[in-house]
Amino acid sequence: MLWSDPEDEPPEELRDAQEMLGRLGLLMAMAMILAMLVIGLGER
Repeated sequence: MLWSDPEDEPPEELRDAQEMLGRLGLLMAMAMILAMLVIGLGER
């Protein structure tokens, strides 16, 4: 690692994609919880 090396920053597109994947994962988790609640309440 030299002082002249560029900073280890990911490119803009990669950061956007990671952010989108994070949001998608959160959305999927919420959808799963909601589905479990609906299934659980529907079985009564």
